[in-house]
Order: sequence, then C-alpha cells, then structure tokens
Amino acid sequence: MKRKLIFVVVFISLLTISCSKKIVQQNSHSEPITKHVILIGSDGFGAYAFDKAKLPNLRMLMKDGAYSLKARSVLPSSSAVNWASMIMGSGPELHGYTEWGSKTPELPSRIIGKDSIYPTIFSLIDEQLPNAKMGVSYTWNGIGYLFEKSIVDLNYNGASDEKTIKTAMDFFLKEKPAFTFIHLSHPDNEGHEIGHNTPEYFTAVEKVDGQIGGVISTLQQNNMMDDTVIIFTSDHGGVGKGHGGKTLLEVEIPWIIYGKNIANKGKLEKSIVTYDTAPTIAYLLGLKTPDFWRGKAVKEVVKL
Repeated sequence: MKRKLIFVVVFISLLTISCSKKIVQQNSHSEPITKHVILIGSDGFGAYAFDKAKLPNLRMLMKDGAYSLKARSVLPSSSAVNWASMIMGSGPELHGYTEWGSKTPELPSRIIGKDSIYPTIFSLIDEQLPNAKMGVSYTWNGIGYLFEKSIVDLNYNGASDEKTIKTAMDFFLKEKPAFTFIHLSHPDNEGHEIGHNTPEYFTAVEKVDGQIGGVISTLQQNNMMDDTVIIFTSDHGGVGKGHGGKTLLEVEIPWIIYGKNIANKGKLEKSIVTYDTAPTIAYLLGLKTPDFWRGKAVKEVVKL
C-alpha cells in the first residue's frame, strides 16, 4: 500500500512538472508574428495633436489596430534621448544619451555592444536573424549617432521627409527587410520655428498623416501589407517653441500599431513608455530580448 501511495505521489508530481513545462512553452514566443516591421517616428508629434488636427489615416490605424495617446517619453522629453530609448529598449540611465542632440553618451553606457554603443533592436536582428535585411532612413541627422551603422543595409540621411520616405519604401520593396525605421522631422520644425499648438503646426501634422496614408497605399499596392506591421509614434510633444519639460503636453506621445496579426483592440489602457517599442518589435519578429533591456513588449495587441 505504501509503495502504491509513493507511486501515485511521484506520478502526480511528474504530471504537474509536465503541465508546467507546457504552460511555459505556450507562454514563450519563438515564432515570428509578422515578416516585416516598419517603425515610423514623427519628430515632435505630441498626442494632443489628435484633439485638433484632421488625421484620417492615423485614425484608421487606430480603429483597425491598437493605440495609446497616453504613451510617454522618457525625461528629458527631447529628441536624441528619446529616439535612443525607443530603439535601445532602455532609458537614459542605462544607454547614457541624456540630451537633445547627444552624439555620444554623456553617461557611460551600462552595456557596450556593436559599434561601441548600447545594443539596439538592430543588434538583436543581426545576431538572431543574420540573413535578414534592415534599414534606417532619417531626416534629422542626429539619428545617425544612435544605431549600429556597420550592420544595417540602408543608412540614409534624407534632405527632406519626402526623400526619406521614398528611399525607405524603395528599399523596403526591393529588399523586403525584417525591420525598417523611418524618421520624419515634421512637425518638430514647425514646433520650434512657429510654435506648437499653432495652425502651422497642425498643418504639418496633417501632412504627416497624408504621408502615412501614402506608405499604406504603397504597401497595399505591392501586396506587402498582409505581412507587415506598422508602428507609428514620436519622441516628444512640445509647449511654445520648445520641449524637454515635464508637462503632459511635452511627455505624452501617440503609440499606434497596425497590420499583420494585430488585433483591432482600439484604445489600450496599458501604460506604455517609449522604450517598450524595441521589445515589441523584437516580440513581433520572434526575437529574444536581453536581460539588460528595461522595456516590455506590448503583447496584448497580438491576435490570439
């Protein structure tokens, strides 16, 4: 009787361990959710712009995908520090870029990777998908200091947003990259030169919306939208002619995701910080993220 009892206990223990392993396997993610991810970042595009501007294309992505208009930048709410955080999966306390125009980390990076910078999403793709293509097309030259130039297949600094987008899409259609990062300099230019919350600022915002519509049309016409996820976001908002402060007008940014296997969840209640973007891209591409990243993938946007 005692031997039977021991057998039953051992059997139940093994069954429990087996079930636990299955749960872990089900919760772990190794298969890609999509083949291609396009990250579009519009400089200075504050979440408040949705209150006054006509944005039909972005609202379509919001309706058919998922979004937050309460996502937050890191502090200070300025450019280089936030673009770095967005693609490095961590805040300035770890990657070390702390100022508007940081070209090198003011604070030594906690981890040093390829090209002697804190590892970005590009380094993860390079290591885990060695045959995949990836590219960066950007209008503000400050972006060029924030990623590993030696491992990307496109490194283009455009003279205008129009050239930046055209070069990115030509690259995308030809090379079919796993990841493309497109940086737009508007409406930041208008925010600094004329002021945020001005007619000129909202005109620039609406122009960006039209350009997003053009990207979607190009993907649809070339039968690429079915295998692509688009993430649209920004580095910061603004007040007056500046930014970098601690107000919600400066800190709150849009975060919109749409495309292959993305559920139409609409408004997200989850707290999102810009450094969650890189882990989300990694999750979509089936990549493992390093322990030293602080961001978390926004997994609930994916269809079950």
